[in-house]
Amino acid sequence: MSGSNNPYNASFGGQMSASASYGNKPAGTAAAAGEAGALIKDTTTANFARDVIEESRNQPVLVDFWAPWCGPCRQLTPSLEKVVNEAGGRVKLVKMNIDDHPAIAGQLGIQSIPAVIAFVNGRPADGFMGAIPESQVRQFIDRLGGPEGGAPDQAAEIEAVLEEATGLLAGGDVNGAAELFGAVLQAEPENAKALAGIAECMIAAGQSQRAREALTDLPETLANDAGIQAVVKKLDQIDEARKLGDPVAIEHGLAINPDNHEQRIKLAKIRNVEGKHEEAAEHLLTIMRRDRAFDDDGARRQLLQFFEVWGPKDPATIAARRKLSSILFS
Repeated sequence: MSGSNNPYNASFGGQMSASASYGNKPAGTAAAAGEAGALIKDTTTANFARDVIEESRNQPVLVDFWAPWCGPCRQLTPSLEKVVNEAGGRVKLVKMNIDDHPAIAGQLGIQSIPAVIAFVNGRPADGFMGAIPESQVRQFIDRLGGPEGGAPDQAAEIEAVLEEATGLLAGGDVNGAAELFGAVLQAEPENAKALAGIAECMIAAGQSQRAREALTDLPETLANDAGIQAVVKKLDQIDEARKLGDPVAIEHGLAINPDNHEQRIKLAKIRNVEGKHEEAAEHLLTIMRRDRAFDDDGARRQLLQFFEVWGPKDPATIAARRKLSSILFS
């Protein structure tokens, strides 16, 4: 799930595009690592765009410009292929015989071989010329694809990006948050936090139906994730609140009859989807103070449902839990 094939890579009032490489180790390299032949291939002028430009959007692609008559090329090839295979999918190698296909080398201004050019995100990013030692080839690949065994750093970086995205969303920067969540999905298409986050961005942008579609038909492990389930419940609450009536009229009715607890619960549900969590909680706590038995303690049950969606760290959850405890244990 990357680039234009990523359904979560969407716009919110403007075009949103996100791409990221955490430790420069892309999603999906595990399969490539298990299939060494896929890491090294020959290409042609006609296939260069597919084999190099497009593929480099998934991970760095090294292009080895060589010729059969080139002695240094034959010297470099074994160490280059060895290190690429050992890299386990952090990079790929594409070989181009310049005798048969001189056009690309000419366009890149290559005047001597062997020449190795690294493409990243569709563009030349780095390179070297000559038959350098294997140790230098390894350093070059580590600089591009991240050092071997770099997965923990990648995980830590992704977690940091998710935290930043969550902060942006909480601060009202929906587009900024969506770009970061989308970037994580480029690297980890089944990252539950990023999926939930991008759906939250859609909700914040007034695209609830689109958010529900994004969370439909997920694999069971994702569908059962607590964060994704919380977003689905939030969508259910939004759908329900739309059917509850005019909040102004409900407020007016409560001013006349403050003990109309059924209407007060409706107002709490409406305020909840408006993002007014403290006010929503206070309406339910008011019912509990006045009549704990109403609807078989329905106000408390509704408040707990709010907590599930808000999360334990939401200030409204923390404050309402304190008040709830004082009511329950007073």
